[in-house]
Amino acid sequence: MSPVTRRQSLALMSAAAVAPLAACATPPSGSSTDAAFADTSAQWLDGSIRLSPINATQLGDHRFDGEMDAIGADGQAARKAQRDSTLAALAAFDPATLSPANQVDAALMRNEIMLQRWHDERGETYAWDPLIYTGQAGGSLYGLMAREFAPLPERLMSAAQRMAKLPDYLAAARGNLDPARVPLVHAETAVRQNPGAASIIDDMILAQADALSGSDRAALVAAAERAKAALEAHQRWLTETLVPNARGDFRLGAANYDEKLSRALNSPMTRADLTQQARTALEQTRADMYEIAAQYVAGTTGGPPTPASATPEQQQAVIQAALQVAYAQRPARDQVVAEARATLAESTAFVREHNLITLPDAPVQVIIMPEFQQGVAVAYCDSPGPLDRGLDTFYAVSPIPASWSEEQTASFLREYNSRSIHELTVHEAMPGHYVQLWHANRYPSVTRAVLSSGSFIEGWACYAQDMMGEEGYFGGDPLRALINKKWALRVIANAILDPSIHVDGMEREEAMRLMTVSAFQEEREAAGKWIRAQVSSTQLPTYFVGWREHFALREEAKRRWGAQFDLKRYHDTALSFGSPPGRYVRALMFGEPIG
Repeated sequence: MSPVTRRQSLALMSAAAVAPLAACATPPSGSSTDAAFADTSAQWLDGSIRLSPINATQLGDHRFDGEMDAIGADGQAARKAQRDSTLAALAAFDPATLSPANQVDAALMRNEIMLQRWHDERGETYAWDPLIYTGQAGGSLYGLMAREFAPLPERLMSAAQRMAKLPDYLAAARGNLDPARVPLVHAETAVRQNPGAASIIDDMILAQADALSGSDRAALVAAAERAKAALEAHQRWLTETLVPNARGDFRLGAANYDEKLSRALNSPMTRADLTQQARTALEQTRADMYEIAAQYVAGTTGGPPTPASATPEQQQAVIQAALQVAYAQRPARDQVVAEARATLAESTAFVREHNLITLPDAPVQVIIMPEFQQGVAVAYCDSPGPLDRGLDTFYAVSPIPASWSEEQTASFLREYNSRSIHELTVHEAMPGHYVQLWHANRYPSVTRAVLSSGSFIEGWACYAQDMMGEEGYFGGDPLRALINKKWALRVIANAILDPSIHVDGMEREEAMRLMTVSAFQEEREAAGKWIRAQVSSTQLPTYFVGWREHFALREEAKRRWGAQFDLKRYHDTALSFGSPPGRYVRALMFGEPIG
């Protein structure tokens, strides 16, 4: 499954670009009101980018690549001032006088600003989440070195400038964090992630230092040594001060969770709706799995009975028996990444042969997940920013930790068996995130690209898994169909877990039972998800919500287009509006009012 997508919330941004980004923020559509909104959008985007050089690099504006984010009190005050001024500017527009596209962008801007306000003023995330800072410390350097958007010497000099500023950045992070408010799981995850930044310095920067010479090379090496010393000092603080004193509660509680969920989903779906729909889907999907598994098991010898009206225990036994057969075909410990590459080639050939969607003209690479991002998710898709078009997309896969025992490794490989890696590749790359984000980056509004909807992005990738099966990708293999349903159960369990943990107080034992028994996940997968559910909130439901929205949108297109419906036409059209929430895609696609 994807982790939190590469595009971070602007709530965590801090200082960089201007003209190229602002100029194409929201293309005006002709009226004076639309032109005025384009100016407001450009000013907001420019201001937001100026408040985050790290995200500016990721978006593809590279004029401030040597800067770091201002994360202290001054930076927080600047973000608040921009929020207030932009909300006032947006309030001056009558949405009915804007074009439909600009109505969507205005709604997305307001929703994002309210989410920023939650993070900084209500949630005060900066004071208790150390993962913000470990992620940005590593990301500030990784974003410079991962893609060849400029000559290597130029990128190395930007890295030298950022490394020189890293000690002050980490000191400001420690100043922001109140150990008593930091949850222990966040502190322990930061301890595991922080050394990854040093590995980027060694493996991606110093390993290429010979591209510079003379004083430039000396400055790079000196900055690298200071940055590594600062990271070591930060590691000592994390282990000796933060972890022993971390006493915060990772659970948001009902009021905070509901407000954040409404902004994260940008959907009328409530927490109660989410939970009810997910539990109904859980029962139906398990029934579907039993039907597939019973037909498979009935043809084998020595399997459990497969009655038409099975008890829950009989259902569990039959599904498990079929899954165990699927688990037996799995990669070797050191071949997970190689198998991901093979499935990428296979899924690409299938999509091209069946003409399912317009394919990207920019490459995708399967890579080993950088260390500073490991420990939260198994894989993710890292697409280039909307201003870095044509550069590589990375389908990153986490290696199996060397510290894992043979049983832990076997558990992981049962979960990520050969059939599951097909699902992973479809989700992350083809025709999932890689393809969808390439389409999104073609949309002319950079505002729309920056304000991408997690539910639309994750929902598309989940929809793609099922759609590929509908089109014959499983090749008649019932175990492929069964594994696909198991992945659907993972999506459904995510939607149940998140509010149950953060609002209802679900403890680890109950969460593990939901994942390992009800959703058939292996222990290693479930243990990792338990950590992820604690250190994140409101992201896990985006898969389920977006998944359902994409299927509902396709059914509406079939109804309206009738004989003119064509799958490729539908896919290209649905992805042509960027990545706004599904309700806005529906309105734009069918000419409905922007609600």
